[in-house]
Amino acid sequence: MATINDVALKAGVSVTTVSRVLNNRGYISEATRKKVYETMEELGYQPNEIARSLLRKQSHIIGLIIPSVSHPFFSELARHVEYYAYQYGFKVLLCNSHLDPGKEKVYTEMLRRNRVDGIIMGSHTLEVDEYRNVHSPIVTIDRKIDDEIPFISSENYRGGELATELLVSKGCRKIAHICGNLELNLLANQRSDAFRDVVTKHGVEHVIIQTDMNVFDQEQYERIIRRLLEEHPNVDGIFATSDIIAAFAVKECMKAGKTIPRDVRIIGYDDVNAASWLTPELTSIKQPIEEIGRLAVELIRKQLEGEPFETENLLPVELVERQTT
Repeated sequence: MATINDVALKAGVSVTTVSRVLNNRGYISEATRKKVYETMEELGYQPNEIARSLLRKQSHIIGLIIPSVSHPFFSELARHVEYYAYQYGFKVLLCNSHLDPGKEKVYTEMLRRNRVDGIIMGSHTLEVDEYRNVHSPIVTIDRKIDDEIPFISSENYRGGELATELLVSKGCRKIAHICGNLELNLLANQRSDAFRDVVTKHGVEHVIIQTDMNVFDQEQYERIIRRLLEEHPNVDGIFATSDIIAAFAVKECMKAGKTIPRDVRIIGYDDVNAASWLTPELTSIKQPIEEIGRLAVELIRKQLEGEPFETENLLPVELVERQTT
């Protein structure tokens, strides 16, 4: 296996020069830089990233902790985070917490021990002090945990307003709202706040159904939607706080012999790619998932480089109407 000394000898430069090329420090002519890289490739030299990270006190790795990469929103978010991280020279270490506090703590401590440059938190089951003890730049998604830790969220209340107002305007007389467990301290709960405010304002009969604490457990969706339709057969509008819940609602309504949108109008949330693949195509509140991913990486970079940054980052949403309404 080739060493840095072998590279220096064959390239005709000093070991210090090779080190400067690898760490992008000091002035190096383009010709010398090119020669060093060509020699590294010729010899098959692989620099020791761990040693380099200790020297630089930077790992160029960002940890991303999410509930589950199988969930469409988080899989798309992870894709965008990785893309923009790569543009800034970072690699991404992906961790699935499955909303397990023990597992999330293990991952958080692992990332801290390995000196990652920052952590993007898309899963939030730990107490705030656990995040403060990380001592690395942190960005949270859809949860404000500290006045000094930046967070990113879409305009959740506005999204809930847009969805509920559309169902009311379409003439729905009894609207069901299916949401995550509201005991979780998430900014996404504002979607449910908006739903209550709008149906109350218009005097529309309504029912709110919450998932259990494992809000991303898809096995429960069929069960709670089936029970909803059995107990409230006159429901003619459904606002779900994710596209995947809305997709299950479409399936269960069709199983119950209901025609969409004639008998039941359905709106999801996120507008993941799959929303337009369904039949009928799903009306949804579009979150700017790509911008959330880009901004998360940008906020990590700004913290690392000591640049000013906003702690509160609210992004706009929009209604995308399709065939389910």
